[in-house]
Amino acid sequence: MDSSDKPGPPTRRQFVAASVLGGAALAVGCKPGAQGNWDFFNEEQARTLTVLCDQIIPADDFPSASQAGVLTYIDRQLVRFYQPHRDAYRDGLQAALEQSRKRFGQDPAALSPSQQLDWVTGLESSDREFFEMVRQHTFEGYYGSPRHGGNQDAVSWKMLGLSEPPNLGRSQYDLTKGGRS
Repeated sequence: MDSSDKPGPPTRRQFVAASVLGGAALAVGCKPGAQGNWDFFNEEQARTLTVLCDQIIPADDFPSASQAGVLTYIDRQLVRFYQPHRDAYRDGLQAALEQSRKRFGQDPAALSPSQQLDWVTGLESSDREFFEMVRQHTFEGYYGSPRHGGNQDAVSWKMLGLSEPPNLGRSQYDLTKGGRS
């Protein structure tokens, strides 16, 4: 190979084209490891967790966990405050998926409601630590502040008959009554 065959530094046009492509990739939300609309989960993990969370808090007169945004809450927290739990979620969801496939021959989302309950009951027995973590995070997402992605439209607060609490640092005074509210 002679020196004329070696690639030289990129031309200005090549540099601009590469910059535009990189910017476009960021604009469409490319996230390492994530797929679809999730920050952390891939679609298979999200479907599995949906079934699990909806068995913990099922729909009745009020929305289920997934309908109230619990998956969004957990997903957001796994790229923020729950980072130490990432491996537990990856491993636990994979094991849960494999357990469903082995026992029922299908993914949890394809199971009947009674099979889903059996699957979750088995998961609770076989991997208590993972199940308890998911249950805790499901409750946090369902009953916590909507500003974190869960409890959309304050559904759990309405279910409990609570008025929405004010944002911290705001609405501390009712100026129509001349004092603190």
